[in-house]
Amino acid sequence: MSSGSTVFKCGRTINYFTRGIHSNMVYVKMLGFLALGILFSYGLGWSCLLTTLAVVAIYLVTGGWRFANVVFKTLPRDLRAFIALINLKLKVRKYSQNNYSIPRLFNETLKKHPNKTCFIFEDKRLSFQDVELKSNAVANYFLDNGFDKGDVVALLFENSPDLPIFWLGLSKIGAIAALINYNLKDKSLEHSINASHAKALVFSGAFTQEVNDVLPALSSSVRLFVTAHSGPLDIRAVPIDPLLEKTPTYAPPILKTEFRGPLFYIYTSGTTGLPKAAIVSHTRFFYMSYGASLFMRMTGEDINYNPLPLYHSAGGVVGVGQAFLRGMTVVVKKKFSASRFWDDCVQHNCTVAQYIGEICRYLLAQPYKESEKRHHVRLMFGNGLKPQIWEDFQKRFGVKLMGEFYGATEGNCNVMNTENRIGAVGFTSMILPSFYPVTLIKVDKDTGDLIRDRNGVCVKAKPGEPGELVGKIIKGDPLREFDGYVNKQASEKKLAKDVFQKGDMAFLTGDVLEMDEYGFMYFRDRTGDTFRWRGENVSTSEVEAVISNVIKFQDAVVYGVEIPGTEGRAGMAAIVDQQNNLDLSQLNQALQRSLPPYARPVFMRIVKEVDMTGTFKLKKTDLRNEGYDPSMVKDRLFYLNPKSGQYEPLTQAEYSAICSGKIRM
Repeated sequence: MSSGSTVFKCGRTINYFTRGIHSNMVYVKMLGFLALGILFSYGLGWSCLLTTLAVVAIYLVTGGWRFANVVFKTLPRDLRAFIALINLKLKVRKYSQNNYSIPRLFNETLKKHPNKTCFIFEDKRLSFQDVELKSNAVANYFLDNGFDKGDVVALLFENSPDLPIFWLGLSKIGAIAALINYNLKDKSLEHSINASHAKALVFSGAFTQEVNDVLPALSSSVRLFVTAHSGPLDIRAVPIDPLLEKTPTYAPPILKTEFRGPLFYIYTSGTTGLPKAAIVSHTRFFYMSYGASLFMRMTGEDINYNPLPLYHSAGGVVGVGQAFLRGMTVVVKKKFSASRFWDDCVQHNCTVAQYIGEICRYLLAQPYKESEKRHHVRLMFGNGLKPQIWEDFQKRFGVKLMGEFYGATEGNCNVMNTENRIGAVGFTSMILPSFYPVTLIKVDKDTGDLIRDRNGVCVKAKPGEPGELVGKIIKGDPLREFDGYVNKQASEKKLAKDVFQKGDMAFLTGDVLEMDEYGFMYFRDRTGDTFRWRGENVSTSEVEAVISNVIKFQDAVVYGVEIPGTEGRAGMAAIVDQQNNLDLSQLNQALQRSLPPYARPVFMRIVKEVDMTGTFKLKKTDLRNEGYDPSMVKDRLFYLNPKSGQYEPLTQAEYSAICSGKIRM
């Protein structure tokens, strides 16, 4: 090889290194680490080798060591995720191209395990064949009674396998089920049924009164069917159980479906405002449930304990999907019971279990039981596990892996923590972030508006900075699309333009997260829940976690309330104290130890109970609206006296003094 050629190639290699030093593009930086291998491959000589090593040393000394450290620490994690994601993408592409559907995928599972138990519910076991026959009867009945592809049937059921069996049957004829939250009443229930444009409502007999209450607000064209009914009916509903018993159970005619078409509607939890119907497509159902199985390394041999409501995505998609797509046996509970949790896991030999919201805290609050050490649960997966109790939970109950994840039913930026990283809700690759384009963007602390650079593109939050989680929307990629809500206006509110680059679109989660240097993400708060006090942002979830630990894991809700003439919102906590034994002095001392002054609640409200959504999220909208006026609130109220530094009873006189500014908080 000529010396000129050698010098040219050496110079080109050095150029790659220097580009890596000055560029923010990760893949360019990686060229620097590959260059050494290239040198040996081409035999460029010792002089070029020494020069290259010098450039590498300069790169590392001037900050490149940080990226090298990130690569070293996260490459195995990213490779595992990369392989799982490629597997998921290939299957989605295959099923999309061949117009698969969830009923068709269930049929493939059925062929493998016809006699295996699909669902365990109370003292009953339903095999995959049992599910097939009953869902066929549902399909044939509605088909024979004039229901067709695209028709919506609202389902209001108690938690039982009947709910997934009914929506599976409806999907076999192309009808769309609307899964109604069974906790809803009055206007919320009326709104959910009407918003779905349902042609029929099938409800459990347990909700006869609730349906009767909203009947005047429903269209007379909505057909009513009741299941699991006993006793006389005072509304125009048809008992459907005896009709299904007479309906043929053979498979209905094969329907041409689209894998990206709607499977059913799931409603948002409704922590604020009325619930919105989110569209769950066949594709979304598949990648949410199958993806969780891949990333968490679950198999069809596992037995899943699912005490979650089946009208919600965690229990009804991720949980039920393990049965329908993976052939796993799923234990369904009518209602979550903290006292029965580990007993049930032992009884059914469960190997994985699901949680959401405050379930883990409720389990920790239970007295010791021998069954909590005899179970075989190796994995628990869900979302809402507070980092403050994570380690204590694993130590006490011996669960090896907590699979915390973050995801919205309608969103396109689901992330999952597969590494047992305490507090993390998931991660994104720092080596190749473009492969799964989700990120955190800066938001104005006061207005909530997205912060943009001079070109109008959103500014990404750096490691350690809070930001709203967003996911890039890519048309044609089912994993990156946004299916939206039934209400188009509600869908548009969740979208933003020019987020990653000019001309793109992204889904806004409305959640504030924080990312560390390794790409692990940590939930901080809902954008609407974080409030500003004394010039600082207060995370309600962090304050709630501190209070909960002090009061032995009882319920506590934190929110911001306005004080006339004062900037921002003062913190207020509603604390459940059923036994009237709360020691406010002890709580105050704990808050002083654990929280900065601006984060300590100014007002306390002692309540007997706090309303909760069906997904175990504590409601705070009504509490926030009621505020701290003793003439309006009948519960015991206290305020943090600025002179004594102690929580003292809030009377009408103190309330007036606070509002007039005589007592300055």
